[in-house]
Amino acid sequence: MPFALALSGINAANSDLNTTANNIANVDTVGFKQSRAEFSSLFAQTQQGVSQTAIGNGVATSEIAQQFTQGNINSTSNNLDLALSGNGFFVVSNNGALSYTRNGAFQVDSNGYLVTASGDRVQGFAPLSTGGFNTGGLSDLQLTTSQVAPQATSTANITLNLPSNATAPTTTPLNPSDPTTYNNTTSLTVYDSLGAAHTAQMYFVKGSAANTWNAQLYVDGNAVGNPQTLTYSSAGTLTTPANGQVNFGSYTPSTGANPMNITFNFGTSTQYGDSFGVNAVAQNGYTTGSLTGINISQTGVVEANFTNGQSKTLGEVALANFANPQGLAQTGNTQWQETFSSGAAVHGVAGGSGFGTIQSGALEQSNVNVTAQLVNMITAQRDFQANAQMINTANQVTQAILRI
Repeated sequence: MPFALALSGINAANSDLNTTANNIANVDTVGFKQSRAEFSSLFAQTQQGVSQTAIGNGVATSEIAQQFTQGNINSTSNNLDLALSGNGFFVVSNNGALSYTRNGAFQVDSNGYLVTASGDRVQGFAPLSTGGFNTGGLSDLQLTTSQVAPQATSTANITLNLPSNATAPTTTPLNPSDPTTYNNTTSLTVYDSLGAAHTAQMYFVKGSAANTWNAQLYVDGNAVGNPQTLTYSSAGTLTTPANGQVNFGSYTPSTGANPMNITFNFGTSTQYGDSFGVNAVAQNGYTTGSLTGINISQTGVVEANFTNGQSKTLGEVALANFANPQGLAQTGNTQWQETFSSGAAVHGVAGGSGFGTIQSGALEQSNVNVTAQLVNMITAQRDFQANAQMINTANQVTQAILRI
């Protein structure tokens, strides 16, 4: 009997040592979660229960329990490295088979998909054309590397002040090369349908009637349409046109692009004081843009930035959580799979209820504490030695009995 009891203790100590060895071996594995060997005592039991004088049948390993405590987060220089701070797992797919991981060392494959080192595709929520994301279904996150098509300028806003004490020029008609034929001018860059930039020059000429101005648009030195009248009230605010919208007509560029037709908004313009000033100029066109980088927010929103100042939302990183994470089955590559014990995966986004936040340019390190593991190793080693000594002692007792 002592042999069997001591042997069960040796087996338990060996399981403890193996668990500790696996933890130490993965001390530098990104996203690794350490395990702990847990044991239970054994008793022989009959229909009448356990005898009050029963000594016990030894020990057994009841569970190798995973410990999902937070690991340290270390910064990296790669925006595609993602670290989870708090609850949740990244969702990855291998031809439709879902797995879950805390290892956020992602990269881009030849098709532009965000993948793990083993090639599993990171899952996310696709953007909707109306805004937001389709959180009703998972999809592969793909990072676009193509250029952004240009957009022709169709509207422009100009916030400026025209001097109320200005006098109408005595030299007419308007000539851009003769500053005596106009009072003030300002310019902005506009774009045609091919993304080519053009200089739009706006000239302002004080009208003969009080509080009136004539605005004339030139594009690339060519007059566009006819002058448009701006009328201001005695308080200096624009009254005509009532909505502030002015359209000079279309201009056909020499680049082969479609005719340009720009509506200017002067609704915020004023006629105050004795000085001309432009406070803001904005237009909605842009040229062709090349990818400059990928940004991922704390909530997992993936955006591509381009050289033309535009950005494009590519998707949102999906996370998963479980009622019992310790019930997940380890599958290697620092990944887990759902089991009946873990419960069904609950999908969500970073920062949502029950989910942590994402940090881009960082990785979560293993949660293994080497010092604690070394102490546990010594303890398990002593347990192994004590049980081995028990076998030696039982052997001596047996030998003594055989000599009687």
